[in-house]
Amino acid sequence: MDVMTSRTRTRPTARPLIPFLLASGLVVMWSSGFVGAELGTRQAPATTLLAWRFLVVGGLLVAWCLWRGSRMSGRDMALHAVLGLLAQAGYLYGVVAAAEAGVAAGTSALVAALQPMVATALAVPLLGERVRGRQVLGPVVGLVGVGMVVGSDLLRTGSAPWWAYALPFGAMLSLVAATLVERRSRPGGNVVEALAVQCAVSAILFTGLAASTGTLAPPMTVGFWAAVAWVVVLSTLGGYGLYWINLARTSVARVSALLYLTPPTTLVWTWLMFGDPVGAGALAGMAVCVVAVLLVRSHER
Repeated sequence: MDVMTSRTRTRPTARPLIPFLLASGLVVMWSSGFVGAELGTRQAPATTLLAWRFLVVGGLLVAWCLWRGSRMSGRDMALHAVLGLLAQAGYLYGVVAAAEAGVAAGTSALVAALQPMVATALAVPLLGERVRGRQVLGPVVGLVGVGMVVGSDLLRTGSAPWWAYALPFGAMLSLVAATLVERRSRPGGNVVEALAVQCAVSAILFTGLAASTGTLAPPMTVGFWAAVAWVVVLSTLGGYGLYWINLARTSVARVSALLYLTPPTTLVWTWLMFGDPVGAGALAGMAVCVVAVLLVRSHER
């Protein structure tokens, strides 16, 4: 009797904890991608970093799926290939190429954080998702918070050419497209199988691109391979894995709103790793971003 009572009492606590951990993990791991882009492009060109990122992670995931005897229908494989081109290749090339061109990690995170507004707006007419008042107000509040967080960062990015700022915008739109395609098509397969196909397609694309531009040969330095390990483990397996897991469990609006927390998280990370200062405006912006996420997520509680 005591055992049954104990189990009953732990369930209400455990159930809310899982979504919280998944959401928190997504914010941290997704932010690692912006930091990894800066780490990697300090060592090698964007195409070199991306080619070896996907060769490593794609090889590991495909080998795992073959060992497990995983099977996927032709339709699902084709859909995941499209998702790989949009959410992996298109999005990451924009982010990493922007870092190579001199756009600061916080600025790229700011532009990427526009994704919730675009995804939520398009999910209504294209997917028929119902958006309530708080979900409309949340993105607006979040955008204000993001602007506060990276306002000072924008002043430190004068070294980047004007066209470089179009790269993170293109990356953001590519991720929006991938999110809407996934929600509309609902491809089968688990997260590992999905990532295996997506990373394999991206590996083929970036290996060909790097080879054609003479940037395929990797620098044999500890710094480069540490950056590759960073983006493979944290950004790809952690970030994308948690992104698709969260998307499968809840709405586009709720998952997209979490991305508002990536700019402040990125700024804290770059402060710890690179010594970039975090001012009072950034701290205030972090608080505003938290309020924005709570506004979007509260209606489903």
